[in-house]
Amino acid sequence: MVFPKRWFLTLLLRRSAVLCLFLCAVAVAQSSVPPISPEVAVRVQRQVRAYFNMPPDVTITLGKPAASEFPNYQTLPVTMSLKDKTQTLDFLISADGKTLVRMMKLDLTKDVYAETMNKIKLADRPVRGNPEAKVTIVNYDDFECPFCARMHTTLMSEILPQYQDKIRIIYKDYPLISIHPWAQHAANDANCLAKESSPGYWGLADYLHANQRAISGPQQNVQASFTELDRLTMDFGKKNGADLTQLQACIKAQSDAVVKASMAEGDTLNVSATPTVFINGERLEGAVDADAVRVALNRQLLAVGVQPPPPITPPNPVTPSK
Repeated sequence: MVFPKRWFLTLLLRRSAVLCLFLCAVAVAQSSVPPISPEVAVRVQRQVRAYFNMPPDVTITLGKPAASEFPNYQTLPVTMSLKDKTQTLDFLISADGKTLVRMMKLDLTKDVYAETMNKIKLADRPVRGNPEAKVTIVNYDDFECPFCARMHTTLMSEILPQYQDKIRIIYKDYPLISIHPWAQHAANDANCLAKESSPGYWGLADYLHANQRAISGPQQNVQASFTELDRLTMDFGKKNGADLTQLQACIKAQSDAVVKASMAEGDTLNVSATPTVFINGERLEGAVDADAVRVALNRQLLAVGVQPPPPITPPNPVTPSK
């Protein structure tokens, strides 16, 4: 059937008019959200400051309310500022100005743990455990940090012997340079050794974590610590088949590119202290005990279809004979 041209133009104009009315209605709805009153604004600022225990020098400012997907509530952005740092959180405020709701919308279509792991570069890092394991423990480590020494002992003496080929362990650098004067030098040396020998790297890592006080020395002579670190790195390289010429040249150069890249990566993950551990993306902060590591490990193993090892049964106490 062929329609007259005039009929077609009339239909097009009608549909255009309907679309225009719809867009105008949306624009009116969006612009009709009234601003909150000064009295309500003060109450919001007081409640946010008290609830989040804000320091007195933090400035709290409110943005323009906007329509939300919840009836009788508008979205209210609240910005907290301290010097050059700012953070904005979205709240919901009721139309009558009597209720403020902290809004957190979670996208259930995303795997947040997988997204975390995708931000961590694991290529060319020494591995302990099974390189093909489905569960990875990533430890942001500082060779001079005493809490890192405790975490290292937990991972290597309690976790790895129990989980064996079900896991792999990878260390990344996050030296706390402001309080640990030889930590970055140690990381540079260890990275030089990692290029030559994975066993050598882990041998050095074991030694450094176990002998932090000896490396610092009684006089806290940083240059003496550097010299000792270089000697130890060469020694572990020699014992593990490293190319000593290449290793010595790398140690002398003291390139910090790998360390800086690792620290920048940690910053994107909000790492601010050591040790910080990610188990397939699940975060553990501080020198947590072996039981806490096992809980997270077992959860992540089951998530990828791997049965965790049986729990360790403590030995029965021996009753002294009479």
